[in-house]
Amino acid sequence: MATLKDIRTRIKSIKSTQQVTKAMQMVAAAKLRRAQEAALQARPYAEKLKEMLGSLSTKVDTSLNPLLSAREEVDRLLVIMITSDRGLCGAFNTNIMKLAQKIMTEDHAALHKSGKISMICAGTKGYDFFRKRDYNVIKAYPGVFQELKFDVAREIAEQAAGMYLKGDVDKVVVVYNEFKSVLAPNLRSEVLLPIAPEAAAEEVSSSSDYIYEPSPASIIDVLVPKHLNTQIWRMMLESNAAEQAGRMAAMDSATENAKELIRQLNISYNRARQAAITTELSEIVAGADALSGD
Repeated sequence: MATLKDIRTRIKSIKSTQQVTKAMQMVAAAKLRRAQEAALQARPYAEKLKEMLGSLSTKVDTSLNPLLSAREEVDRLLVIMITSDRGLCGAFNTNIMKLAQKIMTEDHAALHKSGKISMICAGTKGYDFFRKRDYNVIKAYPGVFQELKFDVAREIAEQAAGMYLKGDVDKVVVVYNEFKSVLAPNLRSEVLLPIAPEAAAEEVSSSSDYIYEPSPASIIDVLVPKHLNTQIWRMMLESNAAEQAGRMAAMDSATENAKELIRQLNISYNRARQAAITTELSEIVAGADALSGD
């Protein structure tokens, strides 16, 4: 049975931990506000680019642009996975890594067995996980979320597009956490390449009618790289916001658990203290009875 000193030491230790988790929760809440604003501001621009691409795809021969042309067979796959650089954010990283594994080992099992799946990992956690399991990680960006930069998103998009154009991969999938709410992120897997202009065209309002100069074909060649850069950047911003939300929720849960644990330990401490006092009183009474009997 734990002594009173042991219980006091444990209560003190948990209170110290509670202060840390409370501070981390407040820091995550402050970062979440900024990350959420950045993610929400990026959405309209990305959606408008997608809308313009859909409108253009109805006016030009999409087969003229290789990034808009789907391959008949997918023999090689590139998976871009976006995770966090740090932990203590609940199941944020675990869920996204499970989804990435499912896509590679179940949805594309034949390619996985033949070693025809490559990975680009943005974030330390995902890179460490798949590197230790001997997955083909061709490029990693650890520490990318310490200071988010658009240049990194552009580099990832350019590398993916270059591999697709060279024929090194036939399909590019991005796996990430989309910011949905503070309570839970939205696990997403999106096909980055080939770009599906039909899907983008479906989102274009029937009332939308644009006049393009110099020509739709020349504009689409400029618009496609911008679209890829913007999509990767948006996904990184979404993931960053979802990470901060996950960390805030995890630290709030840890703080509440510490509070409950301290309450239970205080009850145990009071019971142990009461038992010790009762024992001492019993010994005093027994001693007094023994003396009076003499």
